[in-house]
Amino acid sequence: MAQGFVAQYAAEAAMQAEGVAGLDTSSVISLKEVFGVEHEGKGVKVVFHEGNDEAVAITVYPVVFFGTLIPEVAWQIQERVKADVEKYTGLTVEAVHVHVKGVVLKEDRL
Repeated sequence: MAQGFVAQYAAEAAMQAEGVAGLDTSSVISLKEVFGVEHEGKGVKVVFHEGNDEAVAITVYPVVFFGTLIPEVAWQIQERVKADVEKYTGLTVEAVHVHVKGVVLKEDRL
């Protein structure tokens, strides 16, 4: 299964967590998009377990709204990403890491 495919499910699940303003993309992805190259799963990194193509570790890079409780948002992201990726792909999610990349006001939604 392709990393981009898994990343797209993870990104969509993360965006459903209350308090998430958006997902932070790397400068490499932003540069690719300038040249018209589409990239699925922006703000998400998927790594397949070495020696086992049925297990993944996922890292999500959210930007959250000011005033939200970051640990609660991170927990929601972890729960949603794990549940959705396992449900829709059949893979085993070994870990969901959440690295909050910023905080914005509600008016500044990404």
